[in-house]
Amino acid sequence: MPESISHAHHYVPRWYQKRFLPPGQTKLYYLDLKPETVVGETFRYTKKAVRFLDPALCFCVSDLYSMRFGRHVTDTLEKHFFGAVDRLGAPAAEFFNSFNAIRTGINKFYQDFLAYIAAQRFRTPRGLDWIKRQAGAPDQTRTLVAMRELSQLYNAMWMEGVWELVHARNSARKFIVSDNPVTFYNRRIFPHEDAYPGGDDFPKVGTRTIFPVSMDCCLIITHLQLVRNPWSKPLAIRENARMFGQTMAKLTAIQVGRELEEDEVLRINYILKQRATKFIAAPNREALCPENQFAKTDWSKLDDDWFLLPNPWKVGFTTGIVAGFKDGSTLAVDEYGRSPRHPRFEDGRRREAEHRTFENGRREWAKRRIGKSLAHTLDLGGKMRFLIVSCVNTCSRKGCCRQMRRRQTLKQTSQKRP
Repeated sequence: MPESISHAHHYVPRWYQKRFLPPGQTKLYYLDLKPETVVGETFRYTKKAVRFLDPALCFCVSDLYSMRFGRHVTDTLEKHFFGAVDRLGAPAAEFFNSFNAIRTGINKFYQDFLAYIAAQRFRTPRGLDWIKRQAGAPDQTRTLVAMRELSQLYNAMWMEGVWELVHARNSARKFIVSDNPVTFYNRRIFPHEDAYPGGDDFPKVGTRTIFPVSMDCCLIITHLQLVRNPWSKPLAIRENARMFGQTMAKLTAIQVGRELEEDEVLRINYILKQRATKFIAAPNREALCPENQFAKTDWSKLDDDWFLLPNPWKVGFTTGIVAGFKDGSTLAVDEYGRSPRHPRFEDGRRREAEHRTFENGRREWAKRRIGKSLAHTLDLGGKMRFLIVSCVNTCSRKGCCRQMRRRQTLKQTSQKRP
């Protein structure tokens, strides 16, 4: 008997949507930002903008991931690729939703969480349209194949950024869901100026990655260069901006514990709504209109108080990482992922300039954030360091992934400081 083919493909999975439902509620208020107008010979009407729907009916498109090879149609990408990503991503999201201590399995959960974020960025209609434009794929099947190969495009730079998990546990307002869950925010790139599908702003210094993990938790990733110099030009390209590559991350440097105020949650929701393509969802109607609930909606001034910036006093001014492995091999990268062979490896002149702006930024941040909830890290000092070694699994460097798999167990690690 032939295997049945699925047709309703969720580009925002149901398990993820359910993370935004309060206990006892099973449906979301689903807002169509661009409701379709239906025109007939004797009638004309606009479809309802807000509906109260089960997650099974939200954020899905028929045959979005179906691939055609001749007369054969397959949903293998939906079942096997996204199936695996979701199966591992769901427990990883739950792990980081309540992340407040170093626990067994953190390395695996980190990898699974990163893989889910990477896939989620490109699995949406907007993400697929971006892949189609970049790869020059002329049809759906080639676009999907390219998406599978390019899904971990941003992983290296995400790992080199500063991660902070912020919370809305003390706020009456909670985070919402959008059809573009992995959202970029740059105060100098206005939504109406960024032609669809956008997405080219990630390598820019001033771009933050915002990803709600649940109704009470949101991940914000900030480029280290911006943390070291909050006055950087937002549209400048990040130092050693690149796609794919080997890099390392210190997991105890992830910032946790900051409780956002209601106004700050609303500002994040406003960013999510402005960056959505067509749909957002929330557990109540009021949450669908964050712009009506806070005063300052000027895109360029949403972060004037630096609320999106992580705690710079918890960011060490480290110069890179050196690791040794059981097979005798080593890996060394500076803070921007450059290897010793790179001509600007450990750029002393840049580091001196950044150290000055970093110290000035710390003092200015303290002034702007006085009286606000503060994040902390789980750094265990010199007693123990948790590091993760990553090679993008779909990179084109021959033998690279096999080489990195042999290096998964760390023999010793050391962190260089100025």
